[in-house]
Amino acid sequence: MSTGLPFLLAWALLWVLLISVCLFAFLRGGPAERTGAVFLFVIPVLSAVGDIVLPERVFLVGRLVCDGALALVFLLLAVRYASLWLGGAMLFQAVQFSLQAGYFVTGRAHDALYVVINNIDFFGILACLTAGTLAASRRRREAAAPVNSPLSETI
Repeated sequence: MSTGLPFLLAWALLWVLLISVCLFAFLRGGPAERTGAVFLFVIPVLSAVGDIVLPERVFLVGRLVCDGALALVFLLLAVRYASLWLGGAMLFQAVQFSLQAGYFVTGRAHDALYVVINNIDFFGILACLTAGTLAASRRRREAAAPVNSPLSETI
C-alpha cells in the first residue's frame, strides 16, 4: 500500500465524496436510493476494516465476495424498483466485480491500470446514485406541488 501524500489526499477525498453522496441519497432519496446508499457505504467500510485486520489473501477473497454481494443488491433493487440509475449502478458494479475477479484469479498486483479503472468505476456508481437521488427528489417535489395551477382552474 502506497503512503505518499498524493495517495493519502486522493484516498481522503474519495471517502469525503462517498460519505457526501451516500448522506445526500439517504436524506433526499426514495427507498431505492436509501437502500443503495446504505449498502454502497457499508461495503467500502467493511473493505477498509478488512484491509487493516485481515491477511492479504483472505482480504482479497472477502473483497471479491463483498463486490459480488453489492452487485447482487443492485440487481435485486433494479428488479424491484425498475429504475434507470439502478441499472447503471448494477452494470458499473459488475465491472468492479470483474476487475476484482480478474486481478484475483491471475494473481496480478494492483497496478496503475487497476487504480484508474477502479476509481472511474467508483465515480460511475456514485454518479448513478446521485442522479437517482436527484430524480427521486424532483418526483417528490412535483407530487407535493399544488395542483391548482392557472391551467387547471380554466378547465
